[in-house]
Amino acid sequence: MAATASTAAAMAMATISPTTPIPTAPFPSLPLGFRLRPQPLLLSASRRLLLLPVPRASSWDESAPEEEGDAEESEESAAAGDEEDEDEKPRPEPVSSAEFQFAAPPEGYVEPAAFDELPPESPEDVAAAYESLYGPAFSGETVLGNNVFEVKVVDPIDMDREQRPNDDFSERVVQVNRVTKVVKGGRQLSYRAIVVVGDMKGHVGVGVGKAKEVTEAITKAAMNGRRNLVTVPLTKYCTFPHRADADFGAARVMLRPACPGSGVIAGGAVRVVLEMAGVENALGKQLRSKNPLNNARATIKATQMMRQFKDVSEERGIPMEELWK
Repeated sequence: MAATASTAAAMAMATISPTTPIPTAPFPSLPLGFRLRPQPLLLSASRRLLLLPVPRASSWDESAPEEEGDAEESEESAAAGDEEDEDEKPRPEPVSSAEFQFAAPPEGYVEPAAFDELPPESPEDVAAAYESLYGPAFSGETVLGNNVFEVKVVDPIDMDREQRPNDDFSERVVQVNRVTKVVKGGRQLSYRAIVVVGDMKGHVGVGVGKAKEVTEAITKAAMNGRRNLVTVPLTKYCTFPHRADADFGAARVMLRPACPGSGVIAGGAVRVVLEMAGVENALGKQLRSKNPLNNARATIKATQMMRQFKDVSEERGIPMEELWK
């Protein structure tokens, strides 16, 4: 084998002309057989060599400033086009201040005097001006200088019996219950009072109040009832114009008018509400729950569902005599 390799090398050297340069082996460390073995360019017919032209670096460097120059020229042309468009738009002509004229004042107009030339105003004039705009001062007194922080406001709970509001309304206690509130430290005891307020002339209200004392709870309930007054429609015989039923919660109340001399035939909170409203002849009945608060409020709701005969006649456009036909 060694003789055959040496013979092939000698024949290759003999065929090379003396003027042809001898290529050097790229890997001198490899054996002679591997170094002189020719490598095919294409291994098979299916594989092809794709050669792409690669631009030179100088061409890239020369094209970059040209692109930058084109971008600058396009921006300048766009700006010039915008300026031409703006120049073409019509612009309003400026108006000088000398040509502007104010509107003529109406006939009989008197120019007011300057602020510093007006006569000084007295405190009474200032108070009268404020009262003409906002009404009288505190408690209807026209006294200048009343300060809301200096006005003493007394809570009705702190009033004595003689200092409480003296009006035409009467108070009747319907129920006083002791209630408890469970907190982290234990139970807190308090009282809840239900009071009906009325003037016996068709105005009545139901109020509820809670406090740690019974008297305070009753006072709170009375003030609450005065804030929730309603008007009960009554006929000349002090009875209802017609029948009505109403529900409030689980309570249901039935109200019926009665002839003179019948009196108020009802029980519980319904009777108290009707008497405080000034009803003298009526029938009332509690149909479901016996809760005094719910029955009292159901009675108030039933009275608000009633209407007088004159209201119905005006709404329907017929005389009152035709309502009974």
